[in-house]
Amino acid sequence: MKQLTIKIVTPERIVFEGEAESLSVMTESGEITVLADHIPLVTSLRPGEMRLKQKGEEQLMVVSTGFLEVRPGNQIIVLADTAERVEELELEKIEKAREEARKILEEKRSVDAVAAASATAALERELARYKVVMKKRRVSRPSSGVRGISE
Repeated sequence: MKQLTIKIVTPERIVFEGEAESLSVMTESGEITVLADHIPLVTSLRPGEMRLKQKGEEQLMVVSTGFLEVRPGNQIIVLADTAERVEELELEKIEKAREEARKILEEKRSVDAVAAASATAALERELARYKVVMKKRRVSRPSSGVRGISE
């Protein structure tokens, strides 16, 4: 089976560099899965789960905003503001950051559109991180949810 050569990069580090069978990620148009011989493509990323399939096993990651480029020759470059492996995620820190983002969003929603947009983006990132860590733990989510943001 043909392999993809994938590089996932953030401003701080290279999160992954190697070969895989497929890469699934959320884009502005919805989720896509890239397989070998995919057409060239550049697309914007949305905060969400990223799945990398290597030797039949799936690796979970979470990515925020950024770009995905599929190049000829089965090369994929992901340039993300943040990307983390599921093993790096800590539920307690995520829940604290999610609550802080929710509070800021409520405070700024009607006062400052720029701050509200920034808080919304932070909240979306934390929701994505939360979903990935909960999926890995195979624990059902509490039903409390977060108001005002569709999941």
